[in-house]
Amino acid sequence: MYKLGIDVGGTNTDAVIIDENYNVIASVKNPTSADIYDGIVGAVRKVLDESGVDKMQIGQAMLGTTQCTNAIVERKNLAKIGIIRIGAPASCGVEPMVDWEDDIKDICEKAVIVRGGYEYDGREITDLDEDACREFFSEMKDKGIKSIAISGVFSTIRNDNELRVAEIAKEVMGEEVHVSISSEIGSMGLVERENATILNAALWKIAEKFTDGFAKSMEDEGIKNAKIYLSQNDGTLMTMEYARRYPILTVACGPTNSIRGASYLSKLANAIVIDVGGTTTDIGVIQNEFPRESSVAVTIGGVRTNFRMPDVMSIGLGGGSIVREQPDGTVTVGPDSVGFELTEKALVFSGDVLTATDIAVKLGMADIGDASLVKDVPVELAEKALDAIRVLAEDAIDAMKLSSDDSDVILVGGGSVILPDELAGAANTIKPEHFGCANAIGSAISKVSGTLETLINYDEIPRDQALADAKNAAIEMAVEAGAKRDTVEIIDVEDVPLQYYPGNTNRVKVKAAGELIS
Repeated sequence: MYKLGIDVGGTNTDAVIIDENYNVIASVKNPTSADIYDGIVGAVRKVLDESGVDKMQIGQAMLGTTQCTNAIVERKNLAKIGIIRIGAPASCGVEPMVDWEDDIKDICEKAVIVRGGYEYDGREITDLDEDACREFFSEMKDKGIKSIAISGVFSTIRNDNELRVAEIAKEVMGEEVHVSISSEIGSMGLVERENATILNAALWKIAEKFTDGFAKSMEDEGIKNAKIYLSQNDGTLMTMEYARRYPILTVACGPTNSIRGASYLSKLANAIVIDVGGTTTDIGVIQNEFPRESSVAVTIGGVRTNFRMPDVMSIGLGGGSIVREQPDGTVTVGPDSVGFELTEKALVFSGDVLTATDIAVKLGMADIGDASLVKDVPVELAEKALDAIRVLAEDAIDAMKLSSDDSDVILVGGGSVILPDELAGAANTIKPEHFGCANAIGSAISKVSGTLETLINYDEIPRDQALADAKNAAIEMAVEAGAKRDTVEIIDVEDVPLQYYPGNTNRVKVKAAGELIS
């Protein structure tokens, strides 16, 4: 049985096939098309031809896609939704979407705040106003709204109100209504958690399109025995159904796939990963074989959210970055790029734009295109450009480190040929085999996870019992997401005392991960 991993980037769509022992059988790169499915089909055909694998022997197919990220950033194809917050009168001072930009606020047909919600310790603020909920859902049904975002005050501590409101939504609007519940998506902090839930609700159409489209493209290519999975942004996978419920979790899955792939290829559990594409470079950190999560609120397309996101920094440096000599003699690289037009516009491909790839070829760092086409590029200019690239990479390494000690650095991505082998701040610089398709490999080898985050007062529940209960809950979440129960392991436990809460209150976060069900 083989696994097929696909990752759609801005410049290239990468595809790999690995066997049941996680050996890479074949890997290819195919230009990303305006219609991403043409790029996916092209990559699949190439990797099948190169591997010679029988299509019927592919048992699992995994896709990492940027469609949800692009939809939010570009304000395209987002569905109209209704928003209901459970928290009056306590939260009426801050309305839903209060800090959103006008061009994305249009996704909201109507937002209301109804009575209900809980205190930090699970006590009711006031009774849930079910009549107001029914009235709102009836209005949304009349207006043809198909998706609802539900949030509640301290619902991550106690989500009874959210679950009841979701039941009412289906009673009034029908079982087919798409319901997004904040306690299943975000973390502590009402506004940011609510924002993530709103985005999730608005992505339902896109989620249906890319899940159905990917499944259809596999079937059309004769890959009919494969179970389909989507990459999510913690470096693990989810089922098609799970992806339709939580499309927001696909945001930033590209960098996480590269980090997971880099860890697997290099056999390192802890390191800094530099993933160089055609347009941008993503820098992340491996901790215990998984991406380090961001500890601060993350802004997506101008919207502040607090659902789990990898701690990744992006800079405008890639293989297609445009190189310019300034009037004062200095040389700049990027941040603008020729992107997926690299094979048309770069000098080594008979184009007329000097790119970072051309510099790498000129200095003998890469064998790409026709080296004779850059013979007229001055060596001094090329060396200045390389120095500029080096500074960008070294500054990024320093920004991602948590101490002054040097760290192992793994270079992946097709564009990493533009980086020098030695970088300040790097204890060792590793460029593993198949580095160009680390993202697709990360998708193919990923596990399935479940994460629980909650507040627990150890004065009420003994610490050992509380942590055991939290671990069991995280395991169940991983199983629900598609993990094989007997392979699920606890991979991370955080236990942080909160001095500003009464009693011995702690924020407990547990993450479990396991192998996919075959």
